[in-house]
Amino acid sequence: MNALPNLSATMPQPAGLGAQYTQVRQRTAALCEPLSPEDTVVQSMPDASPAKWHLAHTTWFFEQFILSRREGFKPFRPRWDFLFNSYYQSVGPMHARPQRGLLSRPSLREVMAYRAHVDAAMAEALAGEVSPEVAFLVTLGLNHEQQHQELLLTDIKHLLSINPLQPAYRDDLAQRRATASPLSFVDGHAGVIEAGHAGVGFAYDNEGPRHPSLLHPHQIAQRPVTNAEYRQFIDEGGYRTPTLWMAEGWDVVQRQDWAHPLYWSDDLQSEFTLGGRRDIDPHAPVCHVSYFEADAFARWAGARLPREDEWEHLASAQAAISGNFQDDDLLQPMPADEPSEGVSQLFGDVWEWTSSPYVSYPGFKPLEGALGEYNGKFMCGQWVLRGGSCATPVSHIRATYRNFFYPADRWQFMGIRLGRDVS
Repeated sequence: MNALPNLSATMPQPAGLGAQYTQVRQRTAALCEPLSPEDTVVQSMPDASPAKWHLAHTTWFFEQFILSRREGFKPFRPRWDFLFNSYYQSVGPMHARPQRGLLSRPSLREVMAYRAHVDAAMAEALAGEVSPEVAFLVTLGLNHEQQHQELLLTDIKHLLSINPLQPAYRDDLAQRRATASPLSFVDGHAGVIEAGHAGVGFAYDNEGPRHPSLLHPHQIAQRPVTNAEYRQFIDEGGYRTPTLWMAEGWDVVQRQDWAHPLYWSDDLQSEFTLGGRRDIDPHAPVCHVSYFEADAFARWAGARLPREDEWEHLASAQAAISGNFQDDDLLQPMPADEPSEGVSQLFGDVWEWTSSPYVSYPGFKPLEGALGEYNGKFMCGQWVLRGGSCATPVSHIRATYRNFFYPADRWQFMGIRLGRDVS
């Protein structure tokens, strides 16, 4: 593992790292407290994973990549690496992803014992002097777990939505009411900029290296597209007009009979949320739309989706990262607190689709060894989203963060911000 970033100036001190470890691990367990043991076993579709698997896999990550390096290491249970490896082919074989919901054993109690065992070993490992390399690996593991916190929420939302009773994950989630400001556009920078992570603080390998990028004259909407605006697209035949859609997207619309965002009712009056079924808030950002839907909406609106470097340059100018995140405990996109004449809601609420394919930056090199499989090998056929969502921990996000999904995916909190060219 000799291709790690410059670690000495970017990783937290060992004492702070131990506190971060405890906070992140406890948060994952807390997210599972509203679930029954039965909830944690079921897998609603191949793209989702059971909550119990998320709990075990994030634990396996620390055992595999950190604890296994320690003298005298013994795995908690032989063969659990086969069950809870995700896609690290260089580590060894793994249980098929679409069949994770068939793992009734080990039990949830055993998985929680596994977490406790690894947490105790990690506390011991972090109590003494921590090398920059180990500090990086722990920080990577914590960011990995925060990713799975969001996946845990979106996966359980999908699972509960297909239950005929549509039970709430939690019935105490608050709502925020506000009126969306009229849609307007702000001028983006034109010219050569520097894009990508600058190397201070943690970042995934796919966020770098820093590189020049040419921006043409453009504008970006000051807020995300709302439910009311998307409803107008539906009412005016957006899902019935093939000229608005990419060919593959139109095929998906026809094959899967899409007529509205995921979780909306067919009468377009309500949507399923982690708080149960609720009336659609016309002022909230539309969410659970695919890249195909976002692109079609933009075309219908006489606009386009922003490029990821356009979005990043605008976001990098923000004074601070703030918004509706997992930490706010709303777990649903909400209207902005108050109308803004400037750019709002770049961070939080919904991941925003960009028009940029998920490919490497110039000079990109993945980490060596198994961790090189984390991002680089997925740079094919996916599209970049930016900004985080209402299910993302606020400490996890930054302006350079690149999320990525396939264009037909929509079970994540995915939304739309418009861009347009300026002649």
